[in-house]
Amino acid sequence: MRRIIGQSLRIGVAGQAVSLARVSRWRGEPFTVLAEHAIAPSAEHPFDAIANALRALLGEQDVGGWPVGIVLADELTRMWRVTPPPGATRLDDMEAAAGLRFQALYGEAPSAWRIAADWNATEPFFAAAMPRALLAVLELVAREFKLSVVGVEPHFVGAWNRWRRGMKQGAWFGLLHDNLLTLAAIDAAAKGAGAQSMRAIRALPVPAGADAAWLTQTLKREALLLDMPPPALLQLCGGASAGAAGWTRAAGASQIPCEALEHGRHAAGAGLSMAALLARGGSLA
Repeated sequence: MRRIIGQSLRIGVAGQAVSLARVSRWRGEPFTVLAEHAIAPSAEHPFDAIANALRALLGEQDVGGWPVGIVLADELTRMWRVTPPPGATRLDDMEAAAGLRFQALYGEAPSAWRIAADWNATEPFFAAAMPRALLAVLELVAREFKLSVVGVEPHFVGAWNRWRRGMKQGAWFGLLHDNLLTLAAIDAAAKGAGAQSMRAIRALPVPAGADAAWLTQTLKREALLLDMPPPALLQLCGGASAGAAGWTRAAGASQIPCEALEHGRHAAGAGLSMAALLARGGSLA
C-alpha cells in the first residue's frame, strides 16, 4: 500500500474486535476503514486472542513501514487520580504514589501494568495503566508486520485531548462507546488551565433503555459521591449507544442537558461499526 505524506494507520483494539484504518491529515479522505476482524473470545488467553485477530487483520494488508497509532478500549485500561505525597520531589515518589493508589482502587499489583501520567509533584494528577502483557503482544505483532508504533493510548485519553479546549464552564465531559460511558467530572471552580480541573474519571456501563432521566440520576449520584455540585451540562462524544438516542434532545426542567460535541465533519463517524469508531478514536483527522 503506497503511503502519501501525512498519512498514517490507526488500530482499534477491544476485547471483541480489532480494526485498521488509514488517517490522512492533508489529502484524500481523512479517515478510511481498511479492515475489521472479530475476536474469538478466550478467557484463559485473551491477549493471545487479540494478537491472533491482529495477525489475521494485518495479513490482508500491505502495511510494512507505516507508522501506526493504537487506541485501546477503555475496558482494557485503568485511569485514576493520584495525590502526590507531601514533600515529593522525585519521579520515584510520584510513581510509588500512583502504584499504591492503583492497588488500593483495583486490588491488583501494579507490576503487571505499565503506568503513564502527567507527573506533578505539587498537584493531583491523573494516571493511566495498560496491561504489560497486552502491550507486549501489540509490540510483537507490530514487529512481525514491520509497523512503526508511534503511540498507544486509552480511548478516553485521545478523546479528552481532542475536545478539552472546547469544554464549557460548568460542564462535565463524557465519552460513550459500546454501552460504556466514561465520565470526566470537572471542577469549574478549581484554578488551572481554563479555570477547570478534572476531579475524577468514572467508567460506567450503560444499561439497556437508559434515557435522559437515567443520565441525570447517574450524574447527580456521581457528583454526590465526589462531594461536588452536579454539572450544568454533559458534553458528549463517541459512537451511538442503543440507550442514548434521546440524551441530546431538549431536557426537561429537572434533567441535566446533554450536548453532542461532534458536528459536521467530526460527526462523520455515523454508520461506522464500534470497532471502526474505536480506531477513529481521538484522531483530529
